[in-house]
Amino acid sequence: MSAEVDPAPAQDQSPAPDQPPSQDAAAQRDTTGAAPPGDTTASAPPGGGAGAAPYGLPGKPLVRGPFLFGLVGGLGVLTAIALAQMVVASLHVIILVVVAMFLAVGLNPAVETLQRRRLGRRGAISIVFAGVIVAFVLFGLAVVPPVSQQLAEFVAAVPGYVTELSNHPTLRQLDAEYQILPKVAAFVTGTLGPALASGVVGAGLVVLDGAFTTVTLLVLMLYFLGSLHTIKDYLLRLVPASRRERTGAIAEEVLDGIGGYVAGNVLISVIAGVLAWIFLSIIDVKYALALALVVALTDLIPLVGATIGAVLVTGVALLQSWQAGVACAIFFLIYQQIENYLIYPRVMKRSVDVTPAVTVIAALFGGALLGIVGALVAIPVAAAIALVIREIVLPRQARC
Repeated sequence: MSAEVDPAPAQDQSPAPDQPPSQDAAAQRDTTGAAPPGDTTASAPPGGGAGAAPYGLPGKPLVRGPFLFGLVGGLGVLTAIALAQMVVASLHVIILVVVAMFLAVGLNPAVETLQRRRLGRRGAISIVFAGVIVAFVLFGLAVVPPVSQQLAEFVAAVPGYVTELSNHPTLRQLDAEYQILPKVAAFVTGTLGPALASGVVGAGLVVLDGAFTTVTLLVLMLYFLGSLHTIKDYLLRLVPASRRERTGAIAEEVLDGIGGYVAGNVLISVIAGVLAWIFLSIIDVKYALALALVVALTDLIPLVGATIGAVLVTGVALLQSWQAGVACAIFFLIYQQIENYLIYPRVMKRSVDVTPAVTVIAALFGGALLGIVGALVAIPVAAAIALVIREIVLPRQARC
């Protein structure tokens, strides 16, 4: 007899309550973002468990559609326009700060020279700053009195000029026929007078603005000169530690070049002013000292400064006599050749290592961008760029 074997009881396929969910359920939750039916592992209340999110599960990210892209792009354009307007509005202040820093770097070699003679930095800065103030005062004392005297003499001579013109027979005949003098009087009282009054007020405002700018420049230069090492050390901290030593050495060379350029340029201007003063005194030109200071000041401008000073002084000399004007023209023509080919190369050969072509191009670009200030700063900036290219870019290209 064969015994019937009962079939095995069906096994329960549902997971035990204390078992973790199966891998299929976890995969379904990962792909759909929601737990499958019967899965209660993700439905814990906020803050209910140790690993639960305190503010619930994060939602879906924002859809990066064309509207959001255009909005972000428009905000970027508006921000760029606002920054450009801020730079344009504060361009005067930026130029003032750049010039003050440039002068501080240029005067720093004189301060360090005094420090090497066992003088404290504060004392050295005080002596150098006092020298700058004395130079400004001497320039004002040499230029302002002659200009004021010339204006006073012209104002005093105006009635005599009017009397001579009114007594001239030709002018009297023209006045009788065309009534010239009444028309001139009406023009002077109605148009020229108010225009001159507004011009005087505008000139006064320009003088006040120039005085305020000069004082601000001197104060900024004093602060920069006193904290130059602090600023340099702070900027070097922004450089990675592995490159800090090399960057500091290059920065020192750049600062030495700028200081040498400023000192050399001032020395060349002093030479030009002294020689011009000696020559103008010999040929007995009025206000020789003031004209020599004008020559020295304009000689600071690269390329065209010496020519501008020569033209101004020659024009003033021509007003006194044609012989003095011709003599000044010949003197400045000869001196500029000596300065360009003998004095300038000897003074500048140890300060800025820039070829003459690069010097001319840099001065032209600087003058086109920022005027006289740009022309002054362009040459040491070109020297700094040439140094960076020679020490960093060229060795890197040689290793490639």
